[in-house]
Amino acid sequence: MSNKTIAKFWGFVIFTAAVAAIFSGCSMTPAANVNSSKASHFESPKITGKLANPEITESSGIAASKCQNDVFWTHNDSGDDAYIFALDKSGAKLGTWKVPNAANFDWEDISLFKDTSGKCFIYVAEIGDNQSQRDEHVVYRIREPKAGLENSSATKQQPLTTEPADAIRFVYPDSRHNAETLMVHPVSGDIYVVTKRVSGPAGVYRLKPDFGNSATVKAEKVSDLSVPAVPNGFLTGGDISPDG
Repeated sequence: MSNKTIAKFWGFVIFTAAVAAIFSGCSMTPAANVNSSKASHFESPKITGKLANPEITESSGIAASKCQNDVFWTHNDSGDDAYIFALDKSGAKLGTWKVPNAANFDWEDISLFKDTSGKCFIYVAEIGDNQSQRDEHVVYRIREPKAGLENSSATKQQPLTTEPADAIRFVYPDSRHNAETLMVHPVSGDIYVVTKRVSGPAGVYRLKPDFGNSATVKAEKVSDLSVPAVPNGFLTGGDISPDG
């Protein structure tokens, strides 16, 4: 991916109606029933920068910090180790961190959360499963480190180090799934994983943020989600609006 751009943000749009469906527990209207002539239109995407760090070979998720202005976090897809990368809106390097107590088998998405005390955390989703062979998945939580140009020389060979990651290990209540969407509710802190499906609506699964529990937990299915696209469940990223 030689021309990776910050414009990838636009690939992670989830419709307001879709988010409403998640919390109501109701299914979305199938794409075939959506009148596209009445749909709202977004402005054309604009390129604001290009990822300057050559170690970001396949940026699989990206999220804006809630504690640091003009700081964004990303990670590579499968095939890398447990590294996170900071950048500004122009794509300039702001640091590379190794994450202890974490492994990257197939990291797919990233999200940020600010708790009531003002502490910020990075969540990374180990949820990819293209071959539907994995029973267990993981959501990692990392205390957000301080990013800046003073850290731009850090590399994977000589990285900075985050605090050790906490983890929630989970299974789905029904069957194995491939997923690429992680969302953290900005008020409740609940974690949502949305599956990626070709043959029908995506499934929405909720996890409580119980990071002190070492046992594997069972995710709760809260909704099926269809979007006006073909396939209607082929979701590859998402977020919840800052006001919840």
